[in-house]
Amino acid sequence: MNEGNFILREKKGIKYYTIPTFDKTGLVKNIFTTRIKGVSEKPYNSLNLGLNNEDNLSKVKDNFKILCDAVDISTESLVFSNQVHGTNIKVINEKDNSKCFLSKSDSDGVDGLITNKKGLTLCTFYADCVPIYFLDTKKEVIGLAHAGWRGTVEKIAEKMIDIMEEKFQSDLNDIIVAIGPSIGPCCYEVDRYVYDKFNSNFTNLEQLLIPTDRDKWYLNLWNANVVILSGRGVPINNILVGEHCTSCNNDLFFSYRKENGKTGRMAALLQLV
Repeated sequence: MNEGNFILREKKGIKYYTIPTFDKTGLVKNIFTTRIKGVSEKPYNSLNLGLNNEDNLSKVKDNFKILCDAVDISTESLVFSNQVHGTNIKVINEKDNSKCFLSKSDSDGVDGLITNKKGLTLCTFYADCVPIYFLDTKKEVIGLAHAGWRGTVEKIAEKMIDIMEEKFQSDLNDIIVAIGPSIGPCCYEVDRYVYDKFNSNFTNLEQLLIPTDRDKWYLNLWNANVVILSGRGVPINNILVGEHCTSCNNDLFFSYRKENGKTGRMAALLQLV
């Protein structure tokens, strides 16, 4: 588990991360964006891709065009989630793609997307929550999950694996999972309410929650999702963690907590090619 599992790249001034292990398969395009090189103004400066904040939608649309041009992805291929911090997962078929750029209704109330259709680009949104990328290298199935503390404690990552097995007959040994940039245990302080939720669903909390002297805890969402995935049977060597903290690196990432809720969104993109 190290930062080398996600590598920062730059094209046409756009800075974004990719997963080298995914790249080496030749099966996918994978991207996690930064806030660099868009047209949005403060506090959304500058590559804001969020559809549900107060930024000008035309600027968000321009930001998508700038990004997609840089990474050679068609805007018409994008399939968006509309996240609610839940565990609903949608299997995307070609008929589900609205082909309407920036449609907000692709996947209402959905925090996980899965497809085996080539050319469709799954897209989920972040500003501290955990992006989780899934790739079955044999069945050629991909997925993205949005896992904040609520999605993590309700084990959306496990539910993604369940669907990959049930719908696509995926073998656990063939699935690679990458846990991307999010708020890290260095910065993510939570209260007793969150602690109690994790205490109900996890054992060995010392791996996940570090106590402070204020009846609060620092939560490690990365470790929590590793515990979920390995407990579900994904080989530990198939689980990659980037360990990039969005709050520590607010110059590069949007951070909901660091910016007191007034900020833009990064996007995770994943496409079978």
